[in-house]
Amino acid sequence: MRYLRYVAVGDSQTEGLNDGDETAGYRGWADRFAEMLAVHHPGIQYANLAIRGHRTRHVRSMQLDPALAMRPDLVTVMVGMNDLVRPGFDVDAVMADLDAVYAAFASAGATVLTFTYPDVTRISAMTRHLRPRLLEFNQRIRESARRLGVIVVDTESYEIGVDPRLWCRDRVHATPLGHSLIAAGAAHALGLPGADESWAAPLPPLKTPNRLARYHAEVVWVVTFLGPWLIRRLTGRSSGNGRLAKRPALTDVVSN
Repeated sequence: MRYLRYVAVGDSQTEGLNDGDETAGYRGWADRFAEMLAVHHPGIQYANLAIRGHRTRHVRSMQLDPALAMRPDLVTVMVGMNDLVRPGFDVDAVMADLDAVYAAFASAGATVLTFTYPDVTRISAMTRHLRPRLLEFNQRIRESARRLGVIVVDTESYEIGVDPRLWCRDRVHATPLGHSLIAAGAAHALGLPGADESWAAPLPPLKTPNRLARYHAEVVWVVTFLGPWLIRRLTGRSSGNGRLAKRPALTDVVSN
């Protein structure tokens, strides 16, 4: 299979938050994956329509049509966590959006990659109540992918996904290491030459923090990240308000 046009849709993870900064720009796993693709698919062009804060309904209503207009032969879809963390999460409504997105891209002839999510509730005590819905969401993604012929990067199945070193202090966005491993996982799932499961190899063991250190980390997380997130929800604001896609058109891939 020769890929010529790769389009990424999704939210902040695909935009690349915390792999770079607002001044220099964000790289992220999708940029890294595009660079891997370019090695084996010379001349491939890449667009990234992901915007932080977007939910499945935003991808369906705002990103899908512009992506289809580019006639992609390869698409990645990573979205849903902004839905999952909200009260009143409706997995049926979220999956209806994802089914529609998967089906539209597949019907247009694109190879589609999607993702399950690591059980990050294992490294964040205050989010453990979300675990049942996270596991159900992942299972529904797998079922939809099987039905529609979508390739799944099943990150939930790999222990590496819950290593704290892959996650920033906000426990939401990947570190540069995390982004690089997501890209490698996508390359492996797609079957790129030279890609294998080595991306999921365990890292050297971490020293277990004591109870006081764990408590301090929880307090810092609540004050620094959870509090501002709740304020945005209560005021109806989104981190994506006023944001535009960082790569709204297909352009050549330039390796960093």
